[in-house]
Amino acid sequence: MSNFGVAWEGSPADFYQTLSGAARLILLDKRGTGMSDRSTGIPDLQTRMDDIRAVMDAVGSSRAAVVGASEGGPMSMLFAATYPERVAALVLYGTSPTWTGDADYPWAPSPDELATWIEETRDRRMTDPWYDETLQEFAPSVADDEGVRRWWRRWVQSSGSPGTLQDLSMMNKDIDVRHVLPAIRVPTLVLHREDDQEPVLAEGQYIADRIPSAELVALRGADHGWWVNSQQITREIERFLTKLWEDGDWETYEPERVLATVMFTDIVDSTAKLAGLGDRGWRELLSKHHALVRRHLVRYAGREVDTAGDGFFATFDGPARAIRCAQAITRGVRDLGVDVRAGLHTGECEVVDGKVGGIAVHIGARLAANAGPGEVLVSSTVRDLVAGSGIAFDDRGVAELKGIPGEWRLYQVCSGP
Repeated sequence: MSNFGVAWEGSPADFYQTLSGAARLILLDKRGTGMSDRSTGIPDLQTRMDDIRAVMDAVGSSRAAVVGASEGGPMSMLFAATYPERVAALVLYGTSPTWTGDADYPWAPSPDELATWIEETRDRRMTDPWYDETLQEFAPSVADDEGVRRWWRRWVQSSGSPGTLQDLSMMNKDIDVRHVLPAIRVPTLVLHREDDQEPVLAEGQYIADRIPSAELVALRGADHGWWVNSQQITREIERFLTKLWEDGDWETYEPERVLATVMFTDIVDSTAKLAGLGDRGWRELLSKHHALVRRHLVRYAGREVDTAGDGFFATFDGPARAIRCAQAITRGVRDLGVDVRAGLHTGECEVVDGKVGGIAVHIGARLAANAGPGEVLVSSTVRDLVAGSGIAFDDRGVAELKGIPGEWRLYQVCSGP
């Protein structure tokens, strides 16, 4: 949570003033927090990315360096991978790609441990002891400064309610963008304080190791708050961006790879349907089917890539939109007397002459082949990226996809709006 109006009254002012002296600085409070509309609830990552683009468009910024600190990191990583044409550079500070751990990510608590902690602390949020405890966690070096304590309380209170903080915590516990990191192709700087405990330096190293050509700078200190000893951070940001601006490569950069969600659909038992309807009846059915699919592609901002017979291949810049489009299609075609199956996967795609290709496309096609009548089948990557969207899934277990190495955990989208 944040409130950039109150932030200027306290410790972050030095951070903002330094950056705004070196570059144009664009700030926003996420919807549901701070000075943004409070009636909209906590948005998922896809909606946050839409908001970033809307703000950039509103202020005439076609391309910017995106700085993501702490909780803002995962969205910034996803934004850079999905919209590289809008991101000249990515700067990450004190952040993590996921807030829950597993065998491959041992630094974070397990999902059950995090859920228990969120529940146990729910009734203590924004009480007197809670303000002091959280300030001690965020900024131990200034936690005893009475002026900082007063400002911290006002900043947090103006940023959101206890319920907002609870909702934000519940959504964030499901976020996992680890698989997105290799798809980030923009210049990236990872900053992390050596003794920060949440997250720890090893998590910053994890990010830097997986983003191609990313630079990691370990800073001295234990403060998680980016507004403490801010010149330590702004100095590195200025160094990194100044070199980038002077080189000028970002101005002519054209992405050859982007993160996209691919969707494949086709009519189930189409051969039998053709035999029953005859050629003329089948053509009429296909015409209605194609019109329906294209209406929903427009509605959910999908892009038709190819159409072959009764099948569609489309791409989306957000997995939640892709899922809702697939659901609308599978429901809508029932009125035509047919069933459609759909498969969705989010991954790094090659861009050639405006069209996408690569292994991610093949995975999406194989998922569609494994789906049953009326089913929308997605990869675990898609499921991880729609945290907070309200979309529910049934675990279909692990399967092998023809021609795709390894085993893949599949999820069926539960029916609903």
